Amino acid sequence: MKTPSSRPVVLCLSGHDPSGGAGLQADIEALIAQGCHAAPAVTALTVQDTVNVSDFRVLDRDWVIAQADAVIADLPVAAVKLGMLGSVEMVATVLEIMQKLPGVPLVCDPVLRAGGGGALGKDEVGYALREQLLPVSTIATPNLPEARILAELPDGSPDECAERLLPHIRHLLITGGHGDEEEVVNCLYSRDGSRHSFNCQRLPGSYHGSGCTLASALAGRLALGQDLPSAVRSALDYTWRTLRDAEAPGHGQYIPRRLPLDSL
Repeated sequence: MKTPSSRPVVLCLSGHDPSGGAGLQADIEALIAQGCHAAPAVTALTVQDTVNVSDFRVLDRDWVIAQADAVIADLPVAAVKLGMLGSVEMVATVLEIMQKLPGVPLVCDPVLRAGGGGALGKDEVGYALREQLLPVSTIATPNLPEARILAELPDGSPDECAERLLPHIRHLLITGGHGDEEEVVNCLYSRDGSRHSFNCQRLPGSYHGSGCTLASALAGRLALGQDLPSAVRSALDYTWRTLRDAEAPGHGQYIPRRLPLDSL
């Protein structure tokens, strides 16, 4: 006789990456690794590989709302993870969906560029994210280039970007690793003035889907009831391990190994 699952459900509103390195596949794998159940709702389709993105198409808002509504009506959503939205209209669509989930933690991964540098949305999407979605998010997880876009500070430091963005959001995790430093510094900023730094060894190479992996793992840890600083540490530690064990199946970036071989 089957017994009801006790795994927390995380609604993922993200794009589809046909290479399997980023997007919804990354969300699903990372959430399984946290002991959660992923409920993936597609926001956009992309044409990309492990090298770069060449095109994308944002889905019609009615399709995205219908997917999310089906999940919300059937499953007890414990957290929401946002990935690629791709348009201002999709930002408004997510706001409408979140009105149906009051009090549910929202992790916003502001996907504005692919790992290879290709754009995954027009410039105004970053502004809409900052003004409309960050205020309803629990935490955002931009890397430094994304934080600079959101803060409109092309050469801003992590501290400068955080100062500009914290009036819009309660917590902000700006990830490092985009320079040539030997040690990566990831900084968690909170509106109350607290700050936590999480350092890790820099790994060689470049990676496709590391941001999706981190944000999904963090959403999973919050869905499990972990407090924010320890959830951030758990998600960062998990992500670092997936990068340490990453593989290169294609001609471009490494793909994080989010599931251990013995789970396959």
